[in-house]
Amino acid sequence: MSAATDTSLHDELRAILGDDGVITDAAELLPYECDGLTVARVQPSAVVFPKDTRQTAEVLEVLSRHGVPFAPRGAGTSLSAGTLALRGAVQISVSRMNRILEIDLRNRQIRVQAGVVNQHVTNAVAKDGYFFAPDPASQPACTIGGNIAYNSGGPHTLKYGVTVNHVLGVTLVTPDGEIVEAGGPAEDPIGYDLTGVICGSEGTFGVITEAILRLQPAPEAHRTMLAAFETTDDAIDCVSDMIGEGIVPVALEFMDQMIVRTVEDAYHFGLPREAGAVLIIELEALEAGLDRQADRVVEMCDKHRAMDVRRARTPEERMQLWMCRKRAFGALGRLTPSYVTQDGVVPRTRLPEMLRYVADVAREFGIRIANVFHAGDGNIHPVLMYDERDPRQIPRVLAASAKILTRAMELGGSPTGEHGIGLEKIGLLAKMYGPDDLAAMRRLKAAFDPDERANPCKVFGGDGLPDVFREAGAASSKTPAPMGSVPDDEHDLRR
Repeated sequence: MSAATDTSLHDELRAILGDDGVITDAAELLPYECDGLTVARVQPSAVVFPKDTRQTAEVLEVLSRHGVPFAPRGAGTSLSAGTLALRGAVQISVSRMNRILEIDLRNRQIRVQAGVVNQHVTNAVAKDGYFFAPDPASQPACTIGGNIAYNSGGPHTLKYGVTVNHVLGVTLVTPDGEIVEAGGPAEDPIGYDLTGVICGSEGTFGVITEAILRLQPAPEAHRTMLAAFETTDDAIDCVSDMIGEGIVPVALEFMDQMIVRTVEDAYHFGLPREAGAVLIIELEALEAGLDRQADRVVEMCDKHRAMDVRRARTPEERMQLWMCRKRAFGALGRLTPSYVTQDGVVPRTRLPEMLRYVADVAREFGIRIANVFHAGDGNIHPVLMYDERDPRQIPRVLAASAKILTRAMELGGSPTGEHGIGLEKIGLLAKMYGPDDLAAMRRLKAAFDPDERANPCKVFGGDGLPDVFREAGAASSKTPAPMGSVPDDEHDLRR
């Protein structure tokens, strides 16, 4: 695109959004060159900030006339490079679409714009005894549009399911500027489930601008516990037995020793540093009978040689236990300047085997890997640590990630539970699905985006894919030379 064409396009966008609704200055574009996966950086040609569905439709109509691709962006918390603006794309930020439009408590629904922060949905209805169930780790920052685009999960998916289970309707603006209303306030609309199709589409169908969300009544009571185990196998076996016995907690979270020690060093919660693994277990139900169920959980933990089981006695103690989990990723900054948080799924019974494989990969590549994940549904999140100031380390970390996620598929799982394919896992998608399956997916995308301008290269790849992701694919087939030693003792862990 020529400079003259750029100027013409930017003038048209400013006519719609105003001067403060369009960013084109290179320095101001720097914060938008990557998302939560920082291994690749691409500066968008411009960033625009529509305030509602109508402005979004006008922007996309202009981009369509100019043949310019676009990339939707919420809070930038994506962990699969899903928001990178490739092929000279204009980035469409939904951050100014941040209004709660309607609260309908009689029908347990709320209508919001796509830029509303996840936590703000619950905050708006908490005083009335309701909440929004999906709660990814980035809950205080991530937006509803991004949650829908990546079908986000979180600790409480064990009971409540992922985002798609809580979305009744979606407003989508297609790449040519058409406004599509999928689903609606009715619980069981007739016809094709377009809402379900749009959930998890990773911005490749258009821009999500509004959603109707299902609200849940707040439970009468909680029981939250922290159980410490000497080994990871004991902790995971306890999880499997607990669910096999018919005890299904609302959340079952796992933290390994490296995570536990790092969180304790950072925040001094009183976590048992000697534990090989810790489970955070939460039950919720009517007050009557809940203590009996909690006692049964303690019995199951004791059966699997738990070193200690602590119960939160007050709401403040419960909040502190959850802070241990929610702050785990931030605490890792004490150990490493950079890390990649991975996301795969395995059957619960294969978790011990999967964790041993992760340890093998850590030794093979000479990379520190910590583990914190949703044990109840087998959604693993190994955290691979590296130094992005050394560009040689980046493809190696991605290659190690690919080996871990390939093994997850071999064990009957998936290469992603909630982070999406984005750019990072394009090769893994081809390992999981055959050519006919991928062709069917491409045809579905083409129904929404025939010119392939919506979030180009995501999910399926194509021209313009950053070199680092191609290099990672090549590196994963080779035996690497170690980057450094893997720490075994406390001194190395805190180095």
